[in-house]
Amino acid sequence: MRPFTIAVPQADLDDLHRRLADTRWPSALPGDGWERGVPLDYLKELADYWRTGFDWRAVEARINQYPQFITEIDGTDVHFLHVRSPEPDATPLIMTHGWPGSFAEYLDVIGPLTDPRSHGGDPSQAFHLVIPSLPGFGFSGPVPEAGWNVGRIAAAWGELMSSLGYERYLVHGGDLGVWTSLTLAAMRPEQVAGAHVTFLLTPPSGDPAELAALDAQDLGRLQQMVDFMQTKGAYMHVQGTRPQTLAYGLTDSPVGQLAWITEKFFEWTDAEKSPEDVVTRDQLLTNIAIYWLTGSAGTSANLYYEMADLLPIAPTPPPAAPPHPVPLGVAVYAHDASLAIRKLAEPNFPNIVQWSEFDKGGHFSALEQPELFVGDLRSFAAKLSA
Repeated sequence: MRPFTIAVPQADLDDLHRRLADTRWPSALPGDGWERGVPLDYLKELADYWRTGFDWRAVEARINQYPQFITEIDGTDVHFLHVRSPEPDATPLIMTHGWPGSFAEYLDVIGPLTDPRSHGGDPSQAFHLVIPSLPGFGFSGPVPEAGWNVGRIAAAWGELMSSLGYERYLVHGGDLGVWTSLTLAAMRPEQVAGAHVTFLLTPPSGDPAELAALDAQDLGRLQQMVDFMQTKGAYMHVQGTRPQTLAYGLTDSPVGQLAWITEKFFEWTDAEKSPEDVVTRDQLLTNIAIYWLTGSAGTSANLYYEMADLLPIAPTPPPAAPPHPVPLGVAVYAHDASLAIRKLAEPNFPNIVQWSEFDKGGHFSALEQPELFVGDLRSFAAKLSA
């Protein structure tokens, strides 16, 4: 385990700016909106800001304020932030991002979670935070071999927490981090006191009686899940089946990488005209720049390939998992890509101690609604200690 500081070579930033300036732009139909993908005029403007206005060095300085480390686990390097609370009795919490996110999703909530006393909160609700980058994502670098699936990542997270001296802790996950967090909890229920997630897929089992028990709201959510897979799930099919082919274009073209991720920040949130309705340009570009500067478009997509049997693209649904052994908290944001249905979740998660539903926010909740995110985590932890 060694301290780590982000220091992107200036030559890499110069290369990025050159590539942005030399972009070969496609044509577009007049008046085209987001229906066919990211609008050309919007992406040109965003790319120009990335080249002339976005300050990566300021981002580096902000991130480098927090203690970062690289450690080797099971033959691969793992990058993580480890931010201890000033409150000695704080609860350890490991937080796992997904795709197309990164550890940077959580920057705005580090202060309130680790030091509530300085942010108008109750000091008894403080957390020691461990925020790793998934293997193959960002500064965790490429994995050295195939086989880095959810189970292997969860096992690595268990080793990481033990190496830091945490023998009892909470887990939080969003997107792919949900699978990692729930798998870790199932592997180590004696260490994981509870799991909190902000995205939970709850597909029906196919039992007609199960569907008959759903009310109109739940049926609407189920239809939203179907619509998502039919109209917005192409990325999952590509990354889950041909990640290497995709990698060539996204690793060579910053505008290609920009469009691939920007689309998700528009479609998976409550944005109306552009992602900037819900996140700032700098927040959006911080996340995208991490993918570009680390060349992790393809290595991050590989995780979809490794876990394809668990995703909705699988030829047959995976068998139902045994009931989850630890207390669960679920936060459902109204404009997420897919909305969880409690009646469908309960058979596999009989110990749901908190189910929160919010009328705003989407898939990137820590970025979009940091106050709601922090409050829900605090509330969940308080229920476990009551």
